[in-house]
Amino acid sequence: MMIRTLSTLECTKLLAANRTGHLACVKDGQPYVVPFNFAYADSHLYAFSLQGKKIDWMRANPQVCAQVQEHSQGRGWRSVIVEGRYEELPDRVGHKVQRDHAWAVLSKSVDWWEPGALKPVTPLLSDDLPHVFFRILVEQVSGREATE
Repeated sequence: MMIRTLSTLECTKLLAANRTGHLACVKDGQPYVVPFNFAYADSHLYAFSLQGKKIDWMRANPQVCAQVQEHSQGRGWRSVIVEGRYEELPDRVGHKVQRDHAWAVLSKSVDWWEPGALKPVTPLLSDDLPHVFFRILVEQVSGREATE
């Protein structure tokens, strides 16, 4: 197996071509990693979620990390790591343009809203909970590829 480093352009192309990854945040020295759906545009990962643990933790510490990967033939893979900063896009004056942009970027994918709008809790309904649009400012990106 051969491992090589991806260029910045290759990393951003992989981010643009994918919609799922893992998001890591830290609060009080404790890491927390969750799968998330996103859309990449203009050096940001745009996402949508219900309020919960990850939102609370990112509000407390906006430094985050995301990982996106693809599998290829055999044991091959490509993986990108994003180091960045959480930025909430509230539904208020002054943030409308950014929030509308996030909506436009995310809505290019079918059922983009579903993973972020549904909680695995009964009997709460997602309509009763506040939705949070946010983006991750990509401050640094790196990647690797393994081929056989």
